[in-house]
Amino acid sequence: MKPTLLLLAAGMGSRYGGLKQLDGLGPNGETIMDYSIYDAIQAGFGKIVFIIRKDFEEQFKEQVLTKYEGHVPLELCFQSLDALPEGFAVPEGRQKPWGTNHAVLMAKDVVKEPFCVINCDDFYNRDCFMAMGAFLSELPEGSKNRYAMVGFRVGNTLSDNGTVARGICSKDAEDNLTTVVERTEIERRDGKVQYKDENGEWITVSDNTPVSMNVWGFTPDYFAYSEAYFKEFLSDTANMTNLKAEFFIPLMVNKLILDGTASVKVLDTTSKWFGVTYAADRQGVVDRIRQLVDDGVYPAHLF
Repeated sequence: MKPTLLLLAAGMGSRYGGLKQLDGLGPNGETIMDYSIYDAIQAGFGKIVFIIRKDFEEQFKEQVLTKYEGHVPLELCFQSLDALPEGFAVPEGRQKPWGTNHAVLMAKDVVKEPFCVINCDDFYNRDCFMAMGAFLSELPEGSKNRYAMVGFRVGNTLSDNGTVARGICSKDAEDNLTTVVERTEIERRDGKVQYKDENGEWITVSDNTPVSMNVWGFTPDYFAYSEAYFKEFLSDTANMTNLKAEFFIPLMVNKLILDGTASVKVLDTTSKWFGVTYAADRQGVVDRIRQLVDDGVYPAHLF
């Protein structure tokens, strides 16, 4: 069974200032997600599922879905603040989405095969999709609790224009993930990669420290674990009173690893990530994509 690609496209891109998911950065107006989908199809993925917000459904269909029709099967799912388990309500004053793992949960009724989760606004590279596609395709039918993550090297994932959020990872001698902790402020300071911890202290890490760029490989059993743990998350008063608390994928993965429920293979890549975290990043991304097209890595027209 061919794996599915699940794209997280519900965020507004608050630091960027607009719907960056629909920003044309390629030579003919291609978005970053166009390149991810092109690479995924080349890597053998058989279906594309988008998680978006209902309020830009029509714009998304017009600008995005029409391009892929006839190339690959498509599904559209919606993330909303009130998509909560029975017995829970949105806290008064909350406006921020519930986070990446909540977005993944929105696809539980349409994804029945191994799947890869990615951000739609990160340019990963084709090798990333080839590695994950091979891992998921080679899983025995009915596999459970065997997941994967493409581990980028943190020094290759920074922005020149501000801090970035990454899942800082540790792995064992067999390249299985042992911990992943979301750090929302990472940058190069005085020549060293540092992140701000929960106490506000800046911690130095090696440039080669593996980080999650939200390239995860799961099997459908992951949805049931996520549903159960989301109820625990919402039952925690600290999360319900903190209007910015988020149910991140690394939070769920870390629990499954620490519980001994699942293993997560870290698939290494030395490739340099690029993306538009801030508006000032945009021209650099445009220039790098143009270079890839000029070098023949991508055709001028993808679809």
